[in-house]
Amino acid sequence: MKNVHVLSIERIEYLIKEFDQIYISFSGGKDSGVLLNLYLDLIEKHNPDIRPIIFYMDYEIQYQKTSAYVERTFTKLSQRAEIYHICVPFKVTTCTSMYQSYWRPWDNDKRELWVRELPKHCYTKDDFDFYHEDLWDYDFQFLFGEWLHRKNNAKKTCCLVGIRTQESYNRWRTIYSTKFATYKGKKWTSCMFEDIYNAYPIYDWKTTDIWTANGKFKWDYNHLYDLYYQAGVPLAKQRVASPFLCEARESLYLYKVIDPNTWGKMINRVNGVNFTAIYGGTHAMGRKKIVLPNGFTWKKYMYFLLDTLPEEAQLIYKQKLKVSISFWKNKGGALSEDTIKKLEARNIPMDIDKSYYNTQKRAVRMDYLDEIDIPEQREIPTYKRVCICILRNDYQCKYMGFAQTKDDRIRKMRVLIDYESLKSQLNG
Repeated sequence: MKNVHVLSIERIEYLIKEFDQIYISFSGGKDSGVLLNLYLDLIEKHNPDIRPIIFYMDYEIQYQKTSAYVERTFTKLSQRAEIYHICVPFKVTTCTSMYQSYWRPWDNDKRELWVRELPKHCYTKDDFDFYHEDLWDYDFQFLFGEWLHRKNNAKKTCCLVGIRTQESYNRWRTIYSTKFATYKGKKWTSCMFEDIYNAYPIYDWKTTDIWTANGKFKWDYNHLYDLYYQAGVPLAKQRVASPFLCEARESLYLYKVIDPNTWGKMINRVNGVNFTAIYGGTHAMGRKKIVLPNGFTWKKYMYFLLDTLPEEAQLIYKQKLKVSISFWKNKGGALSEDTIKKLEARNIPMDIDKSYYNTQKRAVRMDYLDEIDIPEQREIPTYKRVCICILRNDYQCKYMGFAQTKDDRIRKMRVLIDYESLKSQLNG
């Protein structure tokens, strides 16, 4: 039986034969680091004429160990690789503040507050014709592939992405979802644009496989993980990501211990960072057990919390709530038979249809509940879930399952590109 290392090499070799342009999305984390080393070793031994292309989005605020690892990697490859070190002020989600739903790395208007100096030989917003002020980081990442495809006049472009299904359900869904076109039926690929694909060669690796490979092949890696280990952070939670995302709030406090010099600058860079570091893992920010104040229903408490927010933040949540209420009342959510039986046992009013989703679940139309105590409570529309989103500064309402879908982002990006192409033709 072939192990995951052999299978990944076979996948990359297949992509080299099929695509005339391949680039690697590098983050400075353990997964993208292993993928980069896999690819470099392979082309060095069997395809030395290939010039590796590396894409790295620099979020300005990160551990010094991460910056050092990235610098080591790029210095080593400077004469051999085509490196796109991106330092662009795109929008990045933050869950640390009720006053900010996003922040911008490398924002020229906040030059005096930058945590680090601009790296040498980096690419800035002026290098990309598709950049605009409303561009989010995930939009930029998506559009970069199309830009590189045009720039190098490629016939077929593939981006290698180091994600693993073990990391999260969303990553598992990226591989096994049937919604997206794949390259010649390979489930570990997905189509971004015409002739542009993402590929996930290490999707089936476990965390232990990552560290086994680093040790066996003596690959360099981000030594931040050594500090994580010494600090007692479990392997499953040792991640390198933007520190202000919802997923990173509970570990934000580690910056004070691991990287105090960076921490001293961070607290002035983005609103609410210090508060989140102190309370990010407590019920004050929607973690652990959430207690309803005496005399309140969850609906009443929701409106109380909304009244404490700035007007702009209120509007975001109210719009999300309006759309969600309409969805559950008119279209309905997909629920399993087991969940439906639990709701029926509690005499919850609802209309049940045959499912119109690509799933075995059924479509259920119902009104918002105040709360419900069942294991599947995160699947049910309740005002308690809205309260948790507000307490967590979760502007995208991910806890309500309301984050922008990959389908929506891809559709939006394709429309923008078609529009820009049409505009250029008219102007020409």
